[in-house]
Amino acid sequence: MSGRFIVGIDLGTTNCALAEVDTEAGDAAAARLVTVPQLVSPGEVADRPLLPSFLFLPGPRDFPAGSTALPWEPAPDAVAGELARARGAENPSRLVSSAKSWLSVGGVDRGAGILPWQAPEDVPRVSPVSASAHYLRHLARAWEQLHDGQGLALAEQDVLITVPASFDEDARELTQRAATDAGLPHVVLLEEPQAAMYAWLDALGDAWREQVRVGDLVLVVDVGGGTTDFSLISVGEHDGGLALRRVAVGDHILLGGDNMDVALARLVQQRLEAAGQRIDGWQLQQLWHQCRRAKEALFEDARLPAHPVTVLGRGSRLVGGTVTAEVTRDDLTQVVVDGFFPRVGVDDRPVRPRRAGLQELGLPYAADAAVTRHLARFLGELAADSAGQDVPLRRGRSGWAAPTHVLFNGGVMKAAPIRERIVDVLSGWLAGEGREPLGAVAVLDTPDLDRAVARGAAAYGLTRRGRGVRIRGGAPRTYYVGIESALPAVPGLPAPLKALCVVPFGMEEGTSAEVPGREFGLVVGEPAEFRFLSSTVRKQDALGTLVEDPGDDIEELDPLEATITVPGREAVVLPVRLESRVTELGTLELWLVARDGAGRWKLEWNIRERPAPGR
Repeated sequence: MSGRFIVGIDLGTTNCALAEVDTEAGDAAAARLVTVPQLVSPGEVADRPLLPSFLFLPGPRDFPAGSTALPWEPAPDAVAGELARARGAENPSRLVSSAKSWLSVGGVDRGAGILPWQAPEDVPRVSPVSASAHYLRHLARAWEQLHDGQGLALAEQDVLITVPASFDEDARELTQRAATDAGLPHVVLLEEPQAAMYAWLDALGDAWREQVRVGDLVLVVDVGGGTTDFSLISVGEHDGGLALRRVAVGDHILLGGDNMDVALARLVQQRLEAAGQRIDGWQLQQLWHQCRRAKEALFEDARLPAHPVTVLGRGSRLVGGTVTAEVTRDDLTQVVVDGFFPRVGVDDRPVRPRRAGLQELGLPYAADAAVTRHLARFLGELAADSAGQDVPLRRGRSGWAAPTHVLFNGGVMKAAPIRERIVDVLSGWLAGEGREPLGAVAVLDTPDLDRAVARGAAAYGLTRRGRGVRIRGGAPRTYYVGIESALPAVPGLPAPLKALCVVPFGMEEGTSAEVPGREFGLVVGEPAEFRFLSSTVRKQDALGTLVEDPGDDIEELDPLEATITVPGREAVVLPVRLESRVTELGTLELWLVARDGAGRWKLEWNIRERPAPGR
């Protein structure tokens, strides 16, 4: 945390955004949004508030020679941003989209060239990691271009990149790899719903304390182009003032604006085919992008009754060979608002229809497209399990967590009818309790939903330097690593296990510490089992406490198996010291540091997940 600038990057499924804080501004230092120069048409570079997360892989005749040059790159091999999105709508077989969603798909090699998915053989392919690296590299060069003459490199600043709260360990690691490939080896990952909350705090300043009070529960609803995320943040008291604490994070749900665009495209396809016009897969891809434009235009201007969509005729590249239809205001209401945000009961849950035994490989989208049913499940099940005993939450009669406020985030949430529907559903659930204190849910306004996450990430970077309000997210349990006792072997009995505290109860996310006072032996050169334990009772154990005989108040979790190798050393025990860190994403990183400088190794454990039953 030593760079002059703190830079927040929203690496979005549909759009990327930039924000920065100039720490040399002193007391006036604050997050500000940054425009992104990019190609908007062949030969024309202009600043835009967002960088669309689309990558076009041009063929030899797609653009005139030299027309894709950027100020920092005269001959790029791919085009990112606004021009990529526009050209991809005309030729979707060469368009890479939803790379961020692919980062979370475990059934494919995310480091291999698989995108554009199912493109023709003559189209080059890139991996989800390399596509993400391309966007980050573009953002880095764009930021440096805007600071031209100051000799600044983004790699030397404090960079925070946002990811879905529900990204698993692999997806986070791949995001880190993409950043490294883009020349940003030292970045901090921050979950998007928290970043949205930091943007709200940054926009209000000290006035945020006038909108919430102790006992309030803020629901963050983040629906972007490819994912839906829910988080709960409670308002409590700390050192005599209001304090915020993240108490629950939802599942990873591949459900967002992309799904809505496809639904509209399928509706238009049915109409065209009913009129005798056959729509093939290539044209359906065009319809998808055209319907996205129609959806955005209709939501942006409530006076428009309809918006036209146009696709090229089969086998034709001529404007005269086009097929035209339209998306109407009623289509938008029935397909998007009623279809994806239906009025459901708080006890409803996502449905999983019977599926065909064989399926085409692709993104594992949510089986139930109703965002409101996923929300009911989050408040009714996941929130209740994740909140813990030390954060009392306001609840409905059946135990569901009852929010007092809602904070919207993501491009989908720019649409007023969608925001109104979610507020209507939440207020209906609260009114259904039959108790006046539950009242109605209040909306916390955040300016510029498209770029709030980037702004919040930059603002969070300022709090890491001790300025601003920090959302607390301390460890909900005390965590230990198992240490095998150094005793003579006894036939038929395992060596006794001791429990070393590596994460005290309440250890804040984004902090790290070295286990004091002693070293331990690390088995290298052969498979080994690392055993983790936790306790909800032993909240007094400090970092480095060694419990000689773990009892019933400490439960064992699923172990991690790993083989740590050191060149030239096989089946030996290496003296190491331990360092623990709880990341901004709620992951325990346990670092094993060799005494003789032979290496550093990292073990990871997600402390936000419910512990698996011990053995």
